[in-house]
Amino acid sequence: MKKVQTNNAPQAVGPYSQAIDTGNVVYLSGQLGLTAEGEMVSGVVEQTHQAFKNMMAVLEEAGLGLENVVKTLVLLDDIADFQRVNEVYGQYFKEPYPARSAFAVKNLPLGGLVEIEVIAVRN
Repeated sequence: MKKVQTNNAPQAVGPYSQAIDTGNVVYLSGQLGLTAEGEMVSGVVEQTHQAFKNMMAVLEEAGLGLENVVKTLVLLDDIADFQRVNEVYGQYFKEPYPARSAFAVKNLPLGGLVEIEVIAVRN
């Protein structure tokens, strides 16, 4: 098991890793709409795009890409944003789409509007 770390995504804001690589499976921590410099972008659509940029940077550091993602978890500050987030989500994943859970939570860290966590596998 090894830690995956890149400067091309925001650093952890607590005692956790950007991702953990177990050899065949890589578990990414949830990504918010933060830039690598730690600035939150505004708007749920922009935050969703930024979360994907962050995920792609961490996956790349692990030698993987979005095509390796098998499961996602999408957390929303407001379930009314589901459709807008879903439209952005559909721009990044292709068939066969990863399995997914999505739900609203009371609050996300740092005032985020969306957080996305993924699990990826090596083929």
